Amino acid sequence: MLNPTWQAFLEQHGAHIQNGDIQDFGDASTERIATRDNTILCALSQFGTLKVSGEDAQTFLQSLLSSDIKALTPQLAQFSSFSTAKGRVLASFLVYRVGDEYFLHLPAALLAPLQKKLGMYVLRSKVKIEDASAQQVCIGIAGKEAAALLQTHLGAATPGALTLTRHGDADILRLADDRFQIHTTPEHAAILWAKLSPHARPVGSSCWDWLNIRAGIPVVLPATQEQSVLLMLNLDILGGVSFKKGCYPGQEIVARVHHQGKLKQRTYLAHIGGTVAPQANDALYSDDYAGQSSGNILNAAPAPEGGYDVLATLHISSVKEGRSVHWQTADGATLGFRELPYRFPAESGG
Repeated sequence: MLNPTWQAFLEQHGAHIQNGDIQDFGDASTERIATRDNTILCALSQFGTLKVSGEDAQTFLQSLLSSDIKALTPQLAQFSSFSTAKGRVLASFLVYRVGDEYFLHLPAALLAPLQKKLGMYVLRSKVKIEDASAQQVCIGIAGKEAAALLQTHLGAATPGALTLTRHGDADILRLADDRFQIHTTPEHAAILWAKLSPHARPVGSSCWDWLNIRAGIPVVLPATQEQSVLLMLNLDILGGVSFKKGCYPGQEIVARVHHQGKLKQRTYLAHIGGTVAPQANDALYSDDYAGQSSGNILNAAPAPEGGYDVLATLHISSVKEGRSVHWQTADGATLGFRELPYRFPAESGG
């Protein structure tokens, strides 16, 4: 949920907000083009933050999350996930550390369910889990001038993906050479927005979702919970799983699939034409599966050139063999596949 003061500030600066999500700043189609071609500023209202603190916080998270939390430093963030005992992903997120406190950045719709689920494991551990979204907001900035603008108005960001740099009340998380998240207080966020917005175009939340999709970063949503093993989401490629740490929920299944080379599905980047928006968990069909679903939509966002870009889990064999994949029905809109910015391990193909 958006901090009320922060929401009021954004509305005063032209944001159209619906159900907590920023739809646009007055011209959605132009904002999408700016996201592709220029430098943009985005209030990441679709996400929130859980804070995990206490004497046992590191040990607690190490036993539950898929990444190696002991390797986390105040200068480095990780992708990670939390799964059921059967290895099905309940949430995927960024995790970072400030001092001895740990922050999980994930879709706002999953904050309360994940907080409740993690809370079931606390027992006698000296751990506190709280929703910090009202105290800490997140701004995204991306584009060719993003790094220079941050250096001018906040401070330089550390080189390297997933590095974290602290400047006063703000943490700069570098996602890529030209894409950053700023985690700070609502008051400081308003000051930064006023400084950055004359030089970076404010855009709606779906523009940041599009950047995540083009980067091949899957985001588990309520509709896709428990649909995938984390390897199907490419989280191993993104550094979101450790095969050397101890047990965590679903670890046996993940390890077995990894070591035996039995992974059948991966996440792919594709485009769907038309004006009807694909939805998370929409079924996909390919002719090698005789009318049965061969995958599903994970994430979708409007593309600058029209239509929608999507991340979709699909059978590796369907993609490797060049099968036509269709949305919703066996003769529905055809997916046009795009190249991801990373490579699959040799055993996965794709």
